Amino acid sequence: MAETELLAGGHSLLPAMKTGLSSPDVLIDIGGLDELHGVSVEDDTLVVGAMTRYSEFLDADGAHEHAPAFAAAVEQVGDRQVRNRGTVGGNLAHADPASDLPGAAVASDVTLVVQGPDGERSVPAEEFFFGMYATDLLPSELVTRVEIPSAAGAVGTYAKKPSPSSGYAMVGVAALIETDGGAVSSARVGASGVMDHGVRLEPVEEALVGEPLEEGTIEAAAGRATEDLDTAMMMDDLQASAEFRAQLLEVYTERALEDAMDRVSAAAAAD
Repeated sequence: MAETELLAGGHSLLPAMKTGLSSPDVLIDIGGLDELHGVSVEDDTLVVGAMTRYSEFLDADGAHEHAPAFAAAVEQVGDRQVRNRGTVGGNLAHADPASDLPGAAVASDVTLVVQGPDGERSVPAEEFFFGMYATDLLPSELVTRVEIPSAAGAVGTYAKKPSPSSGYAMVGVAALIETDGGAVSSARVGASGVMDHGVRLEPVEEALVGEPLEEGTIEAAAGRATEDLDTAMMMDDLQASAEFRAQLLEVYTERALEDAMDRVSAAAAAD
């Protein structure tokens, strides 16, 4: 049976083909499917077609307002050329653990809508990523759209330690923060590049909620970044050891939260 691959933006598949890691017999270009393109706000959800390019997403009305943490991560994907060709759905379906978007998707409570011969189904991001390049996507399915609950009024940030050789995230932390009366009312924090898939940092969230978003709170919360993670399973490669990644995770969690604090302060001053 011929091996078949779908060609979206090509920024994951083509390098794999060049290095011999993938050698499909047939390539099917899905770039011309209009139904898979575009960004719209439907009720309280930002709906993103899977074939929407990063640059198109960033230029779309409402993207930054409704999905601030996800947009902050998209802004740091690759360079201008990559953002003009790579696609949001392709990135998530590929599930590279060092990609910027899986952690941001988890932090943003993203749902991936996939379709196959048996119809359509919706998969929360926290259940979609299984491991390195492994997802809940079946061989006969493709991602058709990404649904992001509106976070209008929240602050979203992304702090990243890029690999000097590839620009991928050695560690990347996305934070989505809401405040009320000076205290954190809601917090979602996700990380890429640390484990073999994007993960949510719930102990950090727990340390933030109900507390003022200030230096002491942030330092204490960031100190809990590795608390629920199996450090024995952390990424360990030529870029960084597992021990170093654990240290980076705390540092970049703190930076993401400090950025959120600055944005909240700036918004309060503007009012």
